[in-house]
Amino acid sequence: MPQAVQFDNYGDIHVLEVREVPRPVPAAGEVLVRVRAAGISPGESVIRAGVLHDRWPATFPSGQGSDLAGVVEEIGSEVLDWSVGDEVIGWVDTRASHAELVAVPAANLVARDPAVSWEVGGSLFVAGTTAHANVRAVDAGLGDTVVVAGAAGGVGSLTVQLLRRAGATVIGLASEPHHEWLQEHGVVPVTYGDGVADRIRAVAPEGIDAFVDTFGNGYVDLALDLGVARDRINTIIDFAGAARTGVKSEGMDGSANAAVLAELVKLAADGDLEVPIAASYPLTEVREAYRELMRRHTRGKIVLEP
Repeated sequence: MPQAVQFDNYGDIHVLEVREVPRPVPAAGEVLVRVRAAGISPGESVIRAGVLHDRWPATFPSGQGSDLAGVVEEIGSEVLDWSVGDEVIGWVDTRASHAELVAVPAANLVARDPAVSWEVGGSLFVAGTTAHANVRAVDAGLGDTVVVAGAAGGVGSLTVQLLRRAGATVIGLASEPHHEWLQEHGVVPVTYGDGVADRIRAVAPEGIDAFVDTFGNGYVDLALDLGVARDRINTIIDFAGAARTGVKSEGMDGSANAAVLAELVKLAADGDLEVPIAASYPLTEVREAYRELMRRHTRGKIVLEP
């Protein structure tokens, strides 16, 4: 029987188990994908802890994961665009991608370009479409100066690159070990922590036009202190801060579709978008993968390989 990650109640990483489950059967309009790689995201830890129960309640036993890349193994009725053996990149909305076999809506898949590794393809959807939405949310473009908090993380590392492609000057808040990578991607690195506002003003004496918060921990207030307009501040994590201050808290909505995913795959295949892979773990080490993620100091994505 195939294996999948599941949990029976809210809690820390110790509630995660790798279990044998019945082989999924693709419904009409679905294909069965044998997963080669599936990214993990901080949001899944928050959901698993029960913090977002009112917004995204879990139904137990619950699976995990949205991102995936793999090979089509079986086709449901009414599927015309895919064949057995096709290599695909996509996502599910059922918290089920951390598994060996996953039934995926055919419309949620795009073709994997051979130039895109399994690890990159399997971690592209959530971080990539969220980064794409960040650029749109703060209306960034040529001539803008934008600060990104958590600039070296899974979403942040892609957000800074897409902002640069949009023509913005980008200031990336990150720890010093990540500064060289940011500089290599045209980003002005600034160390976070005490005095960060002064350091930002020093590198941007004419002011900040927009701010993207991928980290939380008070960055909404920092953006307002820097004089950024509320409608040009977007946080993907500090929902309480957004509610309190009136800034945006737009996630991937509006960008979470196959057209945007195909665009991101092409950018990655052409070498115009780097998706850093911090670490890869076998499915059986899912707890260790999340332990590493929770340290919040990795550059890029952490991936499970069933």
